[in-house]
Amino acid sequence: MFSIDLLNRIRAAEIEAIAAHLPAGSRVLEIGAGTGRQAQELRRLGFDVEAIEIPDSNYAQERLFPITDYDGRHIPFPDGSFDAVFSSNVLEHVRALDELEADIKRVLRPGGLCVHVLPTHVWRFWTMLSAFPAALQKIASPGAQGGASNGLGGFLGRIGRTLRTLLSPLFPTRHGETGTAISELWLFHPRRWRRHFRAAGFEIVRDEPMGLFYTGHLVLGDRRSLPERRRMASRYGSACHLFELRPTVEAQPRAR
Repeated sequence: MFSIDLLNRIRAAEIEAIAAHLPAGSRVLEIGAGTGRQAQELRRLGFDVEAIEIPDSNYAQERLFPITDYDGRHIPFPDGSFDAVFSSNVLEHVRALDELEADIKRVLRPGGLCVHVLPTHVWRFWTMLSAFPAALQKIASPGAQGGASNGLGGFLGRIGRTLRTLLSPLFPTRHGETGTAISELWLFHPRRWRRHFRAAGFEIVRDEPMGLFYTGHLVLGDRRSLPERRRMASRYGSACHLFELRPTVEAQPRAR
């Protein structure tokens, strides 16, 4: 079953790998910080961190770190403010990505870099497939039938809820801002992101799998440790991919 504690451990493991791509002690902007847990961890590791998030984020009431609200397009900091810009599982949700990427270049100092972590086609495939056991787990879980209403109406209501849960994996919803769950098998592929970043004016310094296997449902829960999930990634593929980027010379904003 889905475990927020397990997800936090996965994100903590990922941030350790991400930190190795950031200049030591650098000033970092995290885009789409959520609760701010990863920004908090980066600060603990010695980085000077600012974090931004849209005000109506699902995590707006659960923030653990000072976060600046922004509109999803325009970064509320002056030109050349940061040595690095970081995001984790965010860019696929950004509607005005071209505008945001242009502003990323603006706030980067000369020689600055970006580190973006993105879900892969592997994550999309296994998330769709694991929706079936996740639905069975949901039905079998305590309290799955809701209130203990009696009579024919209560019985029919429970049957209806069970059928909706069983059929829901046949109609997967998209995760990102565009396309469908099926088209995300391409939209989330590292090859597609490479094309996008080059077209957007970024040089790909390095890209590599993050090396952890998990799905959007985390159906295995705590029954698989992080070392086991690393071994699973070598067999089934990595849930996320890391891109280290620098703006190309032509894409660098002119000094004002």
